[in-house]
Amino acid sequence: MALLDTVSIVLVATLVGGVGIYAGVRLLVDSAIEPVDGLVLALVGAVAWGAVSLFLASTPVLGPVLALLVWVVLVAVRYPCGWPAASALGFMVWLPPVGLLYLLGSLGLVSFAAVGVPVVHFGG
Repeated sequence: MALLDTVSIVLVATLVGGVGIYAGVRLLVDSAIEPVDGLVLALVGAVAWGAVSLFLASTPVLGPVLALLVWVVLVAVRYPCGWPAASALGFMVWLPPVGLLYLLGSLGLVSFAAVGVPVVHFGG
């Protein structure tokens, strides 16, 4: 996977995920949260996602699934919500960046490897 794809993952996941974490924690956890807290937590999750995707680009879907697990663990550790709420929140935060990266891949702006779909070349 190209470095540009990894940077795209980190940027998209941080911005979109930060908004999702902020909104999700306010709704599901009923905890006071500052928007910056959501962005910081999203940045940690996005960097983990980018790193896993960069090093495991040839393994389908593993990067995004590990990113989901990282976000669930981060939310569960950071907020007093329990694992079911952390899982729901992690999924809410994970899905929009995956969808946006898929859209960017469809438009040819990033590789589908950024979404966790390895690029397969056929022919010579």
